[in-house]
Amino acid sequence: MPFGNFLSGMVTLGFLVSGLFFLRFWKRTGDALFLAFAIAFALLGVGQAVTALANTYLDDSSVTYLIRLAAFALIIVAIWRKNNAPK
Repeated sequence: MPFGNFLSGMVTLGFLVSGLFFLRFWKRTGDALFLAFAIAFALLGVGQAVTALANTYLDDSSVTYLIRLAAFALIIVAIWRKNNAPK
C-alpha cells in the first residue's frame, strides 16, 4: 500500500515539524510548556513512524499506545504545572 506509506510519512513529518516549532518557541521564551509540547510532538512522530515501519495499519500495537500515552500524559502534566505555578 504505497499511498498509505506516503500518508503515514506525511503525518510523521507533520508531528516532527510541529515539535520543531514548539522547540523554537521554547528557545525564545524559556517556557517549559513549549518544551513539553515539543517533546510530546516528537513522541507522537516516533509513534507514527513505528506504526508505519511495522506495517500495522490497524494500530494494534501496544508500543504505539504506550508512546501516545506518554505524549499525552506529558502534555497534561505540563498544562497542570503551568496552571498551578506560583504567581
